Amino acid sequence: MTYTQNFLEQISKIKSELEAVDAILIGAGAGLSASAGLTYSGERFFKYFADFHAKYGITDIYLGGFYPYDTLEEYWAWWSRHILYNRYEQPPLVVYENLLSFVKNRNYFVLTTNVDHCFQNAGFDKARLFYTQGDYGLLQCSVACHNKTYDNEDIIRKMVIEQNNMKIPTELIPYCPVCGKPMTTNLRSDDKFVQDNGWAAACKRYEDFISKYGDKRILLLELGVGGNTPAIIKYPFWRITMNNPQAMYVCINNGEAFAPKEIQAQSLCLNGDIGKVLEMMK
Repeated sequence: MTYTQNFLEQISKIKSELEAVDAILIGAGAGLSASAGLTYSGERFFKYFADFHAKYGITDIYLGGFYPYDTLEEYWAWWSRHILYNRYEQPPLVVYENLLSFVKNRNYFVLTTNVDHCFQNAGFDKARLFYTQGDYGLLQCSVACHNKTYDNEDIIRKMVIEQNNMKIPTELIPYCPVCGKPMTTNLRSDDKFVQDNGWAAACKRYEDFISKYGDKRILLLELGVGGNTPAIIKYPFWRITMNNPQAMYVCINNGEAFAPKEIQAQSLCLNGDIGKVLEMMK
């Protein structure tokens, strides 16, 4: 990052806005977790998945989740490690903790496409979070035969401990307690994604927040959101800003910080590492 006087002025203005607005809506994508150390490629990938790379040529954690493994034993060998190291054994979450320090005593809500649980692990209020795309910590029926999810920490840890030669023991394969079909991760990838009662309640709290503060002095803080699913965070944030002259749109992203011309007068866009920007704000 190259720090210019203008850049520092923008950081100062963001901090001032955070302290002055009626409400703060955080929209968080994968770039936030990457800044916190949850990178999906490079050294961290090879530390945990070198054997899968050697056998299949997989090059990062994200792509490995889509590989068509031949057996459920191998599928869960991959996914148990994938979940363990991205959900239950995370690096220190200084970036998330710094973010929390700016909003913890404010009226805030978090909308995120991340599924790694970092917000809760860093101390954010669960009642102020909406994980739209699921949670690594939950299992569901693979054919969505019923609308319920199941905590998976115990079985995931056991799979990692007991796997051998890139396969878990057959008896550890999880099956649906209702229909008997294999279980899968509660991650949105097709029309079988289970939106359980917890998901529905979080969605309602998000809608209520928008209804109450969408036309007031609100700061929409978009952090690390890419172009994979812009309809969830990016486009709604732009639309709220365009329809509300009191709103301020702030986008911090490493190489993808921009706003449409219709809201540029209400926008602050910083190209840079989120973690470093938050440190400078402190």
